[in-house]
Amino acid sequence: MRKLLIGLGLLIGIGLIIWAAIGPDWRRFAKNINTEPDVLFWTQAERNAGFRMLDHLPMIVDNRTIAAGDKVRELPEGEPLSVGMKAEIDRYISENNVASVVILQNGKLRHEQYGLEFGPKGRWTSFSVAKSFTSTLVGAAIKDGHIKSLDDKVSDYIPGLKGSAYDDVNIRQILTMSSGVRWIEDYSDPTSDVALFNVQEPEDGLSSLVTYMRKLPRAHPAGEVWNYSSGETNMIGVLVREATGKDLATYLSEKVWVPYGMEAKGTWLLSPDGEEISGCCIQAATRDFARFGQFVLEDGVINGQSVVPDGWFADATSVLYETKYDGQGYGYQWWPNGDGTFEAMGIFGQGIFIDPANQLVIASNGNWTTATGQKDGERGERTAFYQSVRKALAK
Repeated sequence: MRKLLIGLGLLIGIGLIIWAAIGPDWRRFAKNINTEPDVLFWTQAERNAGFRMLDHLPMIVDNRTIAAGDKVRELPEGEPLSVGMKAEIDRYISENNVASVVILQNGKLRHEQYGLEFGPKGRWTSFSVAKSFTSTLVGAAIKDGHIKSLDDKVSDYIPGLKGSAYDDVNIRQILTMSSGVRWIEDYSDPTSDVALFNVQEPEDGLSSLVTYMRKLPRAHPAGEVWNYSSGETNMIGVLVREATGKDLATYLSEKVWVPYGMEAKGTWLLSPDGEEISGCCIQAATRDFARFGQFVLEDGVINGQSVVPDGWFADATSVLYETKYDGQGYGYQWWPNGDGTFEAMGIFGQGIFIDPANQLVIASNGNWTTATGQKDGERGERTAFYQSVRKALAK
């Protein structure tokens, strides 16, 4: 992931110069041109510009469209929030570099608000929120009969992995990041796996990703240890493409975006292999991120039929493995909180929070001062904000 972000940083820096010259609507976001080729070290102003315009640079960064349909799922107005709750949202947005907040309850729009000169017509990048979309496509592929079972071996669907440590790994184990295959995700170490896999030279007939992943050794027995691995999430995307014969953007459009009624097209950035980065980088309107949360809350049911197998989201959002992060668990690329709520999360403040007990969805995007939001307390502030809204809107 780090090399991907480095590449994006360099390319978007060039792109900002281009848009400053030919796109007056974007000129105010390009005053400080990026000189550091790693998004993790962009200035606040550079990220503020870049996060809203990654897919506006098709000549620089390739992406694939997630097509929307003609029929939009309306978000009827719900009861307005209290004056005190609105004041709390004002404070939260202004103090935590928040670009957008959309709150749904019972499928109704309780509140919508924007910051950082962003608005409802714009698309903000998701970072790892995309992981939860990708895992949902696995469920859809099972329902459609493209994948037989989560107990199937990964190498049965990705032939390039045969003869590797992944011969012992099933689909459930890569969904839960419990493959036991060694992976080091250290963004500060240029020799770690996350820094090297995107610059791997592909072997004949294989993608660079599969070429890299098939060489990794086993560290633990499969299914015993949770270890965060962006490489494996990207491999889930390969699995879905191999199983369905469709690219991820097309399949997401067919299964969710069009039938559920997303209001605007989305985009998905592509890897050096020319395929969607399944662990990152969906661009969408915040209302559509909220609609996806509502789709999950409704168990993936569209027109009376579920897109995923019965019980899929109950399993996907359960604590299947404990993690080292703030007491959160891990499911199928979702972060359950142990109190019945769960989240999709991405660096720099992207998120979808879902509370089934209160039929509540909160979609938010932002530009935290650091990737994890730990330094200035933004992550803790977001957790407190979610809980404050949850308490105020409790049934």
